[in-house]
Amino acid sequence: MSDIRILIVDPAADFRATVKTHAAMENFTADEAADGISAIKMFRRHDYHVIVMNAELPELDSWHVCKQIRKSAQTPIIMLSKDDSDEHKLNFFDIGVDDFLIYPFSCKVLMAKIHVLLRHSAHSADYTPRRLIYDGMCIDTVSHMVYIDGEGVMLTPKVYKLLVFLAKNPNRTFSRDMILREVWGDDFYGTDRTVDTHIKILRESIRPYHTFIETVWGIGYIFKT
Repeated sequence: MSDIRILIVDPAADFRATVKTHAAMENFTADEAADGISAIKMFRRHDYHVIVMNAELPELDSWHVCKQIRKSAQTPIIMLSKDDSDEHKLNFFDIGVDDFLIYPFSCKVLMAKIHVLLRHSAHSADYTPRRLIYDGMCIDTVSHMVYIDGEGVMLTPKVYKLLVFLAKNPNRTFSRDMILREVWGDDFYGTDRTVDTHIKILRESIRPYHTFIETVWGIGYIFKT
């Protein structure tokens, strides 16, 4: 399989199996979720390149699933629906859904749409949303302000940049060297202990949400959601 991983969210097991078969033919790894709550759990456990979701989900409705996903990631989402009305589509587009497919459709068309989104997302790796929100912590990437339970906190430019980098890439482990390259740049000549010092300052600054930043012993750090 390739490094491309997709999530299929649909209550129908036979449909998920069909999409998974077509995904394998495209050399994609595909995970499955049968309801909204399972979808959120899978999303928090893995990094996905594209999410394919039925508009009608049990347990937690698809609108709220998308809302939760958009709080921390810009993963492309394709919504599958029987409702072709403009109002229905706009309701989902407003919260960040990228594309729609109206039943009935062929899996070949679905795979083609996935490829289009993959090409587009490959050119937007540097995209940063206006706000990154994790529980009661909000990072405003335009004003460069960080709010903890509604109260603004002051961070030094480097500590702020470190927070944004980790928060933009949740559930991914980064070595100290990788963090140095991304946050300090290739021309930095200090030691990787600089990262540890700034992580300590960052954790103190964003309490009680410092628990999002976990140490991966022997490797580096992860922003765990």
